[in-house]
Amino acid sequence: MAKKYCYLFTEGNANMRELLGGKGANLAEMTNIGLPVPQGFTISTEACTQYYEDGRQINPEIMAEINEYIVKMEEVTGKKFGDLENPLLVSVRSGARASMPGMMDTILNLGLNEQVVEVMAKKSNNPRWAWDCYRRFIQMYSDVVMEVGKKYFEELIDKMKEEKGVKQDVELTAEDLKELANQFKAEYKAKIGNDFPTDPKEQLIGAVKAVFRSWDNPRANVYRRDNDIPYSWGTAVNVQAMAFGNMGDNCGTGVAFTRDPATGEKKMMGEFLTNAQGEDVVAGVRTPMPIQEMANKFPAAYEQFVKVCEILENHYHDMQDMEFTIENEKLYMLQTRNGKRTAQAALQIAVDLVKEGHKTEQEAVLMIDPRNLDTLLHPQFDAKALKAATPMGKGLGASPGAACGQVVFSAEDAEAWKNAGKKVILVRLETSPEDITGMKAAQGILTVRGGMTSHAAVVARGMGKCCVSGCGDIAMDEENKKFTLNGKTYYEGDYISINGSTGAIYDGIIPTVDAEISGNFGTIMGWADKFRTLKVRTNADTPADAKKARELGAEGIGLCRTEHMFFEADRIAAFREMICADTAAEREVALEKILPYQQSDFEIFRLWACHAPISVRVGTRSTVRLSI
Repeated sequence: MAKKYCYLFTEGNANMRELLGGKGANLAEMTNIGLPVPQGFTISTEACTQYYEDGRQINPEIMAEINEYIVKMEEVTGKKFGDLENPLLVSVRSGARASMPGMMDTILNLGLNEQVVEVMAKKSNNPRWAWDCYRRFIQMYSDVVMEVGKKYFEELIDKMKEEKGVKQDVELTAEDLKELANQFKAEYKAKIGNDFPTDPKEQLIGAVKAVFRSWDNPRANVYRRDNDIPYSWGTAVNVQAMAFGNMGDNCGTGVAFTRDPATGEKKMMGEFLTNAQGEDVVAGVRTPMPIQEMANKFPAAYEQFVKVCEILENHYHDMQDMEFTIENEKLYMLQTRNGKRTAQAALQIAVDLVKEGHKTEQEAVLMIDPRNLDTLLHPQFDAKALKAATPMGKGLGASPGAACGQVVFSAEDAEAWKNAGKKVILVRLETSPEDITGMKAAQGILTVRGGMTSHAAVVARGMGKCCVSGCGDIAMDEENKKFTLNGKTYYEGDYISINGSTGAIYDGIIPTVDAEISGNFGTIMGWADKFRTLKVRTNADTPADAKKARELGAEGIGLCRTEHMFFEADRIAAFREMICADTAAEREVALEKILPYQQSDFEIFRLWACHAPISVRVGTRSTVRLSI
């Protein structure tokens, strides 16, 4: 039997994550439990790995199956690609086994051409919506599939808004958007040399290839290395019927979490925009409204969404991160996944899920990513210094912690300055997936646009980086590497401090102190002690290192490298004198100078009264094992 590469949402389930990717498996699961999901199909991760084995080509077998499933999708939706009566428009999204937010590519409104957009404008009596979809599609397809670069299209949009005297995309008229679409197609032809494709099936295959290709893009590779995601997994592709949040003020789109991903508090947290599509929320193009305001805009849809949140959390027994669209006040669920969270929130959620009966203690321990626990030790502002400081501005506290450093305005500069030994704050209008290396290099991130679910916020939380987003009071001048806030202009290299918990922004440097470990940390570690079989010892070369390790629960010293003890400025000269001694007498004199240093350093042994064994490396070669 030939291998199967495509699956309707009705053919999958949550247990097929390895084959359908996380997004495809969860779309199938939501379909199975009766939630309102726009239907479609998933092209499996095996098709992606086969694409690379075939030299980055979709082979005839897979191509034939995709075409077969296009027909099945048309039957399920009652719409057809390119039809002038009831046209089918789809989104094409990536979906790896492990969540990789913003790292790979998406194309929306696929299936449009000149004839279809005219039909949509006439039948809907809403030409602005139809041309808005078309200009968005041309821009995304040109950028993602043909790699033209979105900056050329952003420049055309900004020029149009300036000419029309408006600030927001939503203020452009149908005629403005039609003119933009024509300008976009002209830009496409100038860059590519061919006309923009009009055949929806040709568009779809190009989009599928682009999503497969994005598995190997630089930002995805960086993210996978940081999160131990194997390259061999590949990504699935989800082809889903469009639900339109940009048809007018009775439509919208949003992102929400069933619990607060920054603190773990059991309350729904999220944001939405009216008359918008999904990328408007996550890209930070417009500052969104809190999810609770949706109750006033769309009361029936909000009530249904609250019930959906409860259903999904009870079904998955974990905090969920969801994307949704409202079309003509009707709710559609586009995605759910276990939400990324800060280490503090992870501990709170794990403890709460045990109390609520969702998880056992052992399951709660296994929920915690050990790599993220060190974020609990990130610095906080010194309380006395903070009390004397007055914020010069405020954004959204998007990822907790405190950071201070010198201002830089690009990912490249952040990386270069870090390599030069400097601490920096990356300041951007909004971040994009291309900024990931700079975000890693920075102490913290500050953005002018975007909310709690923007790219900057989500990625910073995943990294454990301090982030303040959506500070709209900043007047940014990226080209000249400066910004103005509260009447003061800050240039590249100036110092600022930011509080990712409160959103406060401060002038200059505020000293930081080590964070205190919360009670939930102790609870989780206590549960871990019940089930563990390994004992934990520390690498410690100084009494300060040993004391901190003991406070954090280490049961002994696994390795003590004595040569590290000689690196301090007050003793390195004596150590060099011993090495360079020409006679035994000279060496004895130097050793007498070193002896008191070593005696004081080995006070670390007194910290363990349990006679724990300690491995001591003498110099750089020999290791001896001591018991005390």
